[in-house]
Amino acid sequence: MRPDHDLDNDKHWSVNDMRQLWRRASLAAVAATALIGLAACGGGSEAGGGSGQTTLRVIVNITPNLTEAYWTGLFAKYEAAHPDVKVKLELTGTISASAKLTQDLAAGDPPDIAQQITPTKENVSLLADLTDQAWVKDTPLSEQYAIDGKRYVVGVGEQIQSLVFYNKAAFTKAGLDPANIKTIADFTAAMAKLKAAGYTPLQTAGQWVPGAQFSMMADAGVLTKDPDWVVKRTGKQTTFKDSGYLDYFKDYKSWIDAGYLDKSALGLTYADGQTAFLNGKSAMYMMGSYFVPAADQAKKSDQIGVFTMPTDGAYPSGQFGNIASPYVVVNQSKHKSQATEFVKWLVTDPTAVESQLAADGNLRKGFTYKTSSLGTGVQKILDAAPTVLVKSGTHQPIEGFSGELNTRVQSLFTGATPDQVADGLDKWWNSQS
Repeated sequence: MRPDHDLDNDKHWSVNDMRQLWRRASLAAVAATALIGLAACGGGSEAGGGSGQTTLRVIVNITPNLTEAYWTGLFAKYEAAHPDVKVKLELTGTISASAKLTQDLAAGDPPDIAQQITPTKENVSLLADLTDQAWVKDTPLSEQYAIDGKRYVVGVGEQIQSLVFYNKAAFTKAGLDPANIKTIADFTAAMAKLKAAGYTPLQTAGQWVPGAQFSMMADAGVLTKDPDWVVKRTGKQTTFKDSGYLDYFKDYKSWIDAGYLDKSALGLTYADGQTAFLNGKSAMYMMGSYFVPAADQAKKSDQIGVFTMPTDGAYPSGQFGNIASPYVVVNQSKHKSQATEFVKWLVTDPTAVESQLAADGNLRKGFTYKTSSLGTGVQKILDAAPTVLVKSGTHQPIEGFSGELNTRVQSLFTGATPDQVADGLDKWWNSQS
């Protein structure tokens, strides 16, 4: 899963749009409940068609690692062992999984399962409560993602995201030792040397990437120092402008002005930016652990190293992270029991779990899989991290924050000042509460 849960997508809905869609979805959910009740009274079955086979519709996000072919192959393993079940992929296109789910519910056509949905107090009515399923409590970070003590989402593993991947050849040419890069000042000085050596110091891209990369950096510093910062922001006890976030906006802007980040990179897709780094056009790449499989597939892992994100505070910092490959069962699914069983398989079956962990470079206690030297490096960083910083439950930002942050960070490339960005985020946050 990507940072802040919907960052795989470059389209973000306005709050008013989302509120209208949620209201429409709620009406659709009531209608769907009534229809299901009528079907039950008429002796209807959960099976689709007349063949006795149930079709489960699953919303998934497609990424460079988790391709349509990957999902089809994974789901085929379940179908082989459960011939009475057919799994149908529901692709999101350019919108988020959350928006896709909302659209389907508003249309009165509920899917059965969705991947990459984060439960919040605003959307839990759309999700099945899995608290009474005994296996749920043993899935990664299930307690951290609970809403009022109830569990609506289960995941395959964990991701960590406060990482800097680097081109070993570029560091050698610039005379740099990653072990000496511990502060933002160290990081900035390293970028100057890398630029002088002929490299684009830091790779970015458009779509969701700028906001995500900023979170990977700033959250590691701010939330390590104060794990309850989001709670305090929700309670209006702090602001972006009067906290460490402003300093990180200033750092990021200074990198843009110095040419350490290429302004034209905003025209790249996430996949294009990743490819540029893999091809050696840039020297460093802030990204989550899910980058490792891409490097492995490109056979570049041995040419790339990794170090933990430098910050203006404690070193090593906590790792900004989240649940990996999360699944929810849709409350209005017409096949809720079969959907729950399929989700159980996805997050508890050893073969299914290890396949998903390896495909997206994720981690889970008790599960191991063959990994590259780069993957081993990421594991060592996790082992040394004082904590994994999870923004969920009471620490969950306001709905739509990741999209708003991304827009504001991108505005730094087009002339906005750090103060304007921080002040704009504060005004936006206050307008939502």
